[in-house]
Amino acid sequence: MAKILNYLWRFWLILLAFVLTITMGIPVYILSFNKKHYKYAYKFIRIWCFALFYGMGLRYELIKLSDQKIDKNKQYVFISNHTSIMDIMLPCILFPDHPLCFVGKKELVKIPIFGTIYKRICVMVDRGSPRSRADVYRRCAEKMEEGNSIVIFPEGGVPDDTSVILDDFKDGAFTLASKHHSPIAVYTFVGLKDIFPFDNSKGRPGKVRVYFNGIIEPSDVPKNLKTEAFDEIKKTLLEHCI
Repeated sequence: MAKILNYLWRFWLILLAFVLTITMGIPVYILSFNKKHYKYAYKFIRIWCFALFYGMGLRYELIKLSDQKIDKNKQYVFISNHTSIMDIMLPCILFPDHPLCFVGKKELVKIPIFGTIYKRICVMVDRGSPRSRADVYRRCAEKMEEGNSIVIFPEGGVPDDTSVILDDFKDGAFTLASKHHSPIAVYTFVGLKDIFPFDNSKGRPGKVRVYFNGIIEPSDVPKNLKTEAFDEIKKTLLEHCI
């Protein structure tokens, strides 16, 4: 019985996402053709994220581990651990004053309707192409010059092995922050691995804990940024995930 209810819950996700993508996606798609209007498109994107996140019976609690504050007048590289498809909703919910641009997989373009909108508002990367990966920095820099902040999940995807607490970080987010002198806003998401896993037979409504680890100022050595961010998120997961 529990599995049947879970599949019904997942079907509700598909239905809700479809309706929201149509209703919110049309204005986002139209507004995306003018770079100056992206801040207005972002309002519709946030509505989409709020409606999908709360519509699935999810909620979150923000816990600040740092006294640092996000500056409304700065662009950031936002990073966090990646455990669920619902991870992508939280940055938009958390950042009302910073229009966000996601770095995402090119494969998502294949999703009907959603893919058409996705390729207009995200920086897509083909992880099998060195040229595509290298070009991400240029395209992200353009987005930041337009006033947007960037979201990158540095693990590069959700680990297939669910026992992995935190997978190795890729260099992209830290190279970008170093090259363009952008501060890194570090968050840790706890709970989504159990609440909304990729296994369609599992999951439940519940509360996600969002830990704000703080802001890492840019450095000329990306490796140092990566090590500091990884250690901070790993420490938070070990302290609060078990």
